[in-house]
Amino acid sequence: MAYNVGNPMFKGSLVALITPFLDGKVDEHAFRKLVSWQIDEGTDGLIPVGTTGESPTLSHEEHKQVVELCVDEAKGRVPVIAGAGSNSTAEAVEFTAHAKEAGASAALHVTPYYNKPTQEGMYRHFSTIADSVDLPIIIYNIPPRSVVDMSLETMGRLAKHKNIVGVKDATQDLVRPLATRLEIGADFCQLSGEDATIVPYLSQGGHGCISVTCNVAPGPLANLHKAWQSGDLDTVREINDRLLPLHNALFCETSPGPVKYAAHLLGMCSADARLPICEIAEESKSKVQAAMRHAGLIN
Repeated sequence: MAYNVGNPMFKGSLVALITPFLDGKVDEHAFRKLVSWQIDEGTDGLIPVGTTGESPTLSHEEHKQVVELCVDEAKGRVPVIAGAGSNSTAEAVEFTAHAKEAGASAALHVTPYYNKPTQEGMYRHFSTIADSVDLPIIIYNIPPRSVVDMSLETMGRLAKHKNIVGVKDATQDLVRPLATRLEIGADFCQLSGEDATIVPYLSQGGHGCISVTCNVAPGPLANLHKAWQSGDLDTVREINDRLLPLHNALFCETSPGPVKYAAHLLGMCSADARLPICEIAEESKSKVQAAMRHAGLIN
């Protein structure tokens, strides 16, 4: 049987949703279509307006609009973990309060970027959010984008708060999930933020993945996680082998440029992103097309 530990609040295949645009505005129709398709294909949870959803270039009004659209379209069928992170603690509290009001199941909060806070600064930032709004919080630890890395000690301190329930781990440190489980406990929700590492992450005690690839391959990824949970490792390996080139291709340029192009190939939405994310190069388009074919998603 596959390795399975604890009783986390969230597990399995979760998607870091893109935000489709049309003529420079949020494409509500395409976004709703994407959300419903994800649920129909077996995705276990939805994360609107994270980095993949281009949160840095959405206005506050658009940010809240996308959360509301996601909750409305999901209709309680799967959890919605609303992106609410900011490098301003006050702004993060505001987004979290809105997420709760909109009906989200939880909020995802990135470690404050650019400010470069100390471990104590991060502790106070997350504690303030958790004290201010009664909503489950997932810590998003992504040193490559935020420059800071939350230590296991700091995460352990925060995990004592009833509202801080887990982590999206994009460190690519495959010892981290094991160390986190031993330090904090098996119920603390551990979700990989790196598609290519999902199988070894699960084997070290992780519970699931918040995935970019899931935007365009929700069915195969849902099947991978179900196979893992049932101990069907042959199916896990087959799907993982098929999707690895796609995981890599979707980061051949800065995300979400490649995944929006991949979604465009499926007819889900336009490939448009907001500056400073721009149209991917022709060479990158060829890589994405080849990986989509290898994954069996296009002819």
